[in-house]
Amino acid sequence: MRDTPVIGVLALQGDVREHLIALASADAQARPVRRPEELAEVDGLVLPGGESTTMSKLAVLFGMLDPLRERVRDGMPVYGTCAGMILLADKILDPRAGQETIGGIDMIVRRNAFGRQNESFEAAVEVTGVDGGPVEGVFIRAPWVESVGARAEVVAEHDGHIVAVRQGNALATSFHPELTGDHRVHALFVDMVRAVG
Repeated sequence: MRDTPVIGVLALQGDVREHLIALASADAQARPVRRPEELAEVDGLVLPGGESTTMSKLAVLFGMLDPLRERVRDGMPVYGTCAGMILLADKILDPRAGQETIGGIDMIVRRNAFGRQNESFEAAVEVTGVDGGPVEGVFIRAPWVESVGARAEVVAEHDGHIVAVRQGNALATSFHPELTGDHRVHALFVDMVRAVG
């Protein structure tokens, strides 16, 4: 693995630019990924926040859903924030019609669990594996994790709810660290990608 891993951001919908900036600041070579041939060229992938139902439909439309599932199954490091967390869940408690997931983390998530857009908030969150004190979590129509299976590790909770989970090479947070200027969670993910090499 090269010192500067190539990490893609799934660029079908959502806050792609902010993740590209955060990854670059964490010493990764960051690039948008929209097509299977672009996915084949990256060492790891971020699934950004956005609207999970729309993202899953666009992934089907762009021919990305099966290649994504295959790469995640094969151990490619992947990090999902908010809607990205929903995409990484093996099960959604309340899926919309036609909503599919990539899977990869043995967890059940609840969509929009923290409330609607106008109930968005910020909170300090202690994340296992991130040094230097809590990170500022931005929660926007955020999911939470109802339960995890034996293979998944809870790495953060807020207000009694699971908000970050790691399973092998997969990491998911229900909050948006890319919106704060604090790139320690992205640095953790970049280290996960380097470790696979």
